[in-house]
Amino acid sequence: MPAYKERIDRLTLLEALIPRDARAEDCPDPVRLLSLAAEHYETCVSEDARRRAIQRDLKEMLDAERIEVANPGSKPRRYRRARGDAEVDSYLWNYARRTVETILQQELPGAQFDAVWKRLIEVDSGIELGDDKLRFITDSQRLLPAAIHNGVLVDVLEALARSQTLEIGYRDADNKVTRPVVHPQALLQRGPRVYLFALKNDETDVRMYALHRITSSKLGDAPARKAEDFDLSQKLHSGGADFGNGTQIELVLRSRGYVSSLLRDCALSTNQRIEDEEEDSAFDLRVSATVPATGQLLRWLLGCGDKVEVVAPEDLRRVMAAQTAKASRLYGASEQPGGQEAADPSSPRDQAPSPLAHTDPQ
Repeated sequence: MPAYKERIDRLTLLEALIPRDARAEDCPDPVRLLSLAAEHYETCVSEDARRRAIQRDLKEMLDAERIEVANPGSKPRRYRRARGDAEVDSYLWNYARRTVETILQQELPGAQFDAVWKRLIEVDSGIELGDDKLRFITDSQRLLPAAIHNGVLVDVLEALARSQTLEIGYRDADNKVTRPVVHPQALLQRGPRVYLFALKNDETDVRMYALHRITSSKLGDAPARKAEDFDLSQKLHSGGADFGNGTQIELVLRSRGYVSSLLRDCALSTNQRIEDEEEDSAFDLRVSATVPATGQLLRWLLGCGDKVEVVAPEDLRRVMAAQTAKASRLYGASEQPGGQEAADPSSPRDQAPSPLAHTDPQ
């Protein structure tokens, strides 16, 4: 049974054992309550631990005004029920609300809403918001997941859980098949693909293996080696999951339109700085931030189209120029079927609205 449900059942039982509208001498003290509810405190390792546990429960019920002290100023304290059964739901929601507040205090300092949502839908959260009430999705184009061979995911999860080696067949991007023994370290879903961080054979550097490229798998007999200094959170923070090498760059860009609104609301990094552009500028803002140099960053910048101009670093600016020039050649002005010249995308006033036009909720 989930821990929070055990706790609620225990407090509900205590409440049922405490009388309402009884004389002080007829109300139970903690020793009496502990004897009546002994089975609910069996996990405590000693009698002292059981006494401390029931005192904590009674204090929580007092704080929630579910019970009251029947003999104020006297010892041992005796307890009387303070409110009717009709308000049990209110008490349980007070408990659930405290659980939510704890989760938010732990996760929101880093503005990690994804961690908050995931914890709130866990069975043990005390809230249990189902997927009919809470979802979290990527803000990029949603693709169907890459197909994984039968049994591979089960083998990978078992190898991770048991810290065992895994023998795999692996087809790389060049269609070459190898059969390494890998030492699993962590698993990551990145968009529609799932990746395994693992050591290969006797190597000491952690690699990323796409699960959909694993053609066969078998749990090994040996314990998996643990990579030195590997930390999944640090790997993600440094851009390792986005195929970066950990290099940080000082990004400077100019933005306009919806990208300016986006960056005002959602910073590129914790040290992002925003300045207004000059009045005669074609852009609204100049934005500076320290970010990992990754393929994900490049794809995001390219996806912003003409709403962003990279100012620095110079290497990234040159890459952007080369990539946008290639794309421009694909979509340059040319004669369309019927002798009509392609419309100039920079002059949209006379065009019908596109179903792909950006719309940003207010």
